[in-house]
Parts: sequence; C-alpha cells; structure tokens
Amino acid sequence: MKLCARLLPASMVVFLITSATADDWLQFRGPNGSGASTAKNLPLSWSATSNIVWKTTIPGRGRSSPVVLGDRIWVTTAVETNPRQYRESHDPVTGADRIGIGVVCLDRASGKILYHVTLYRVDNPPPAHQLNSFATPTPVADPGRLYCDFGAFGTACLDAATGKVLWQAKLPIDHHLAPGSSPAIWKNLLILVRDGRDQQFVAALEKRTGRQVWRTDRPPIEAKSPNMKKSFGTPAFVEVGGRAQVVIPCAHWFVSYDPATGKELWRVRHGTSFSIAPVPAVGNKLVYCCTGMTRQLWAIRPDGAGDVTASHVAWKADSVVGTMPSPLLVGDKLYGLSEAGAVSCLDAVTGADLGRRALVGSFSASPLLADGRIYVFNQKGKAYALKLGKDLEVLGESELEGPLFASPAAVGDKLYLRTDSTLYCIKKK
Repeated sequence: MKLCARLLPASMVVFLITSATADDWLQFRGPNGSGASTAKNLPLSWSATSNIVWKTTIPGRGRSSPVVLGDRIWVTTAVETNPRQYRESHDPVTGADRIGIGVVCLDRASGKILYHVTLYRVDNPPPAHQLNSFATPTPVADPGRLYCDFGAFGTACLDAATGKVLWQAKLPIDHHLAPGSSPAIWKNLLILVRDGRDQQFVAALEKRTGRQVWRTDRPPIEAKSPNMKKSFGTPAFVEVGGRAQVVIPCAHWFVSYDPATGKELWRVRHGTSFSIAPVPAVGNKLVYCCTGMTRQLWAIRPDGAGDVTASHVAWKADSVVGTMPSPLLVGDKLYGLSEAGAVSCLDAVTGADLGRRALVGSFSASPLLADGRIYVFNQKGKAYALKLGKDLEVLGESELEGPLFASPAAVGDKLYLRTDSTLYCIKKK
C-alpha cells in the first residue's frame, strides 16, 4: 500500500462533511451519506398532477440516485439494446445485446437535459439482477468535477460543466449480477468498493488523475459459493479521537480502514451473511451496520483496534431492517426499513425496540429525513411521509408511476425523485 494524506484532526465522533453548502446533495444519501436533509417546506403528498415542478424522461434506465451541485443535477444511466428478462439459475435477471453506460446532466431549475455522455459501451454484458441495474452506483459531485463508478465496467471523472472525460480507470471484478456500491470522496481520494465473487477489496484513486494510491484486500471470506462472498457496500466516514476512519461492511465482516492509507483499523465478524447494501449510520459514539441476508442491525464502538468482535459490539437487534434500505439515525432514535415495508423505531443507545408500523409494498430506496419527517418510497412509486417518533404516524401518501428503486435527494424546498425512466422535481405549490 502507498501512503498519502494525513488524518483529519478531531476530538470526538463526527461525520466528515463532503458538501460545500446546504444547497448541495453531492453523493449517495446526501451530506455525510446520512440520508438527512436540511430541506424545508416540502409537501406531505404529491401526484402526477399536483406539486410537480417538472419531470424529465431520462434516456435509458438506471437506479442511481440524483446528485445536486449548484444549478445542475446528474444521474447515471444505461441505454440497453434488446433488453430481455429471464432467469439465471434462481435469479430473475435483465440481459441485453449491448449497453451504453453514461451520465445525464440536467438544469436544476427547468429539468432540461444539458448533456448525455456515454462513457462505456459493452457488448453482451453479464446480466443485472432485476432488483439491480447496469447503472446503480450513485456518482459523486465535486466542485468542477463529477465522478462516476460503474464497478467492473469502469470509473470516470468528467468536467462537470461540459461532460468532457478527464480520466478513466478500471478495477475489474466479477460482480455476477451488476455493481451496486457507490463511491465516496475523502480529501483528495476517490474510494471505491469491489466486493465480487472472485475478488474482494477496497481501493482509493487520486481524484485529480485517477492514479491508484492504495488497495487493501478484505479480511478472509470463506464461503461454499462464490456468490456468498459478494456485497454492495458504500463507504461511511467517521472520526474517533483524532483518527479518521472509513467503515465499509462486506460479507462476514464489518471493517474500518484509515482512508489515507487503506490500513485496516478494526474488524467485527458478523457471521456468514453477505450481499450487504445498506450504508452504516454514525452517531452517539457508535457505528450502526446491517448484516445483509440475516437482517440484523449491530451497534459497534469504533474506537478499537484489530478484531474487536468480542469487545466492541454495543448491541444487536433482530429488528425490522432491510438488505437494501439503509438505516436512518435521528438523534437518539434509529429507524429501519425492511423490503417488506415494515418500519421500526429503535433506541439508538440501547437497541430497544420502541415501535413499528407496516406499510404497503416492497421497498428498496433508503428512507429520507427532511423537513422534520421521514419519507419512504416503495418500488411501485408510492411514498409515505411519517412522523418522527415511536408511533410513526402516516402524515401523507403519494403516488407516482414506478419502478422506483433510487433513493431521493432533497435540497432547499424541493424533492428530486428518480424512477427507472423519469426524474421528478417536487415542490409544495
């Protein structure tokens, strides 16, 4: 491993802020990757004919979230030639003769498409799971630049204003059913997650040039099937006592790294589960991680070193959590959402189950905290606005035409909601 930047100074557990202003939504789940927005005066409900400022058809199909910087919005997408659905082994998949993967830039005020850049063209690509897509990882916006990662298909840096490609890189692995991990920026590094069937590692590229700065293999993952080694984690940043960390779950393990060097700091063995997609939540001097297929939520004290499985697990909850939606932390309460539509409210300090509510539908998008309430979205496009607290009272219901798998963005007084084919700008009128 090669060394680079120094650690950020801090004396307590805090999020590492990546957005320049409250009017930006630069990465998956927004500022800090927490799913919390400063947006105000949002509507409790909307429909195809109410509280819609604009809607824009996006070329192709994708399930990445929108990112917002200044007066622009970006989403990644894949244009599929002769798409078809079938089963591969036990998995429902989508295949295509060819895909053109790229990014679409829109004007934030009008929704007008400013450019659509195709970054990679792939003939006969491996299929994507029908819960996934060929363009699922969310890009990262940085002043003047946009970073798009498509897993094994490639990573690209663009001039944000023009869409000109500044550099490209490839860190290939066997995803099997398409990539799902979103990238993140720490100082001058773009951190990428590669948890495939054949290899499992985390890497960092110098964000100005695309040069690989470090690469670190995951802890040992012993599984009968290669499919049980893969995962879809996205980095979560935290500081503890002046030490910067990036926590990235994978099959069998929760792992923390020094983001500057890639050195492993601590690990926790969560069992033999795999296919972990939720982003860890951070707060209350704890890191909250989901276990994937076993559907548990663990709270870990992030101040250890080495294998801290026996010493640093504060609590575990066999509560309502999902394999795809990320947990949402609001003060001393932690909210979970399952794919089946069960919402839970936990005591974030003790893990005690405070309350639950059942909603209708199947859910993949992560919950959003905005305007003092929680918004959740099912795969068919139905949304619920929930009151904070253990009762989780439904304050409003909305309906748009799905499929809706992408987590939303909320900026200012607007909500940006992406279905497979359309981007909506929603505002109270």
